[in-house]
Amino acid sequence: MSYFMRTIQKHKHRNDLFDRLARLDPAAPPLWGRLTAPTMLAHLCDQMRMPYNDNPSPPIRGVQHYPIMRQLVLYLLPWPRAQIQGPPEAFHTPPAVWSEDLATLKTLVDQFVTASADRPWADHPNFGRMNHRVWGYFSYRHFDHHLRQFGA
Repeated sequence: MSYFMRTIQKHKHRNDLFDRLARLDPAAPPLWGRLTAPTMLAHLCDQMRMPYNDNPSPPIRGVQHYPIMRQLVLYLLPWPRAQIQGPPEAFHTPPAVWSEDLATLKTLVDQFVTASADRPWADHPNFGRMNHRVWGYFSYRHFDHHLRQFGA
């Protein structure tokens, strides 16, 4: 399986992400960007709440809404280190205690993984309609992107 086809829905891939998170020092400076490690962890928690949002944020304009670009960005192209406009809902929760935020993230991921694929899933503001499978691929890439941001 290609690196770019990893998903949080696979146990092996989830374990990889959480092993990397466990090794991350909350005081580690970012290699790029402006997030701190605790803010990044809270951001990942907010992102894991987004698939369930009954009142999603409006679409964020960009080339990623075109079907071919959407596929390339979601599955193939490396994600840029530059600031990308994300939805405000993904930056809602302030960081708390590192170990508690890490436990919250694990719970949110477990809830997502065990949720019915047939339930309604919220659209992503940057990528539009996403089902359970696509949210799983996106979430893996999103986590991986931020872990790389901190050298993990």
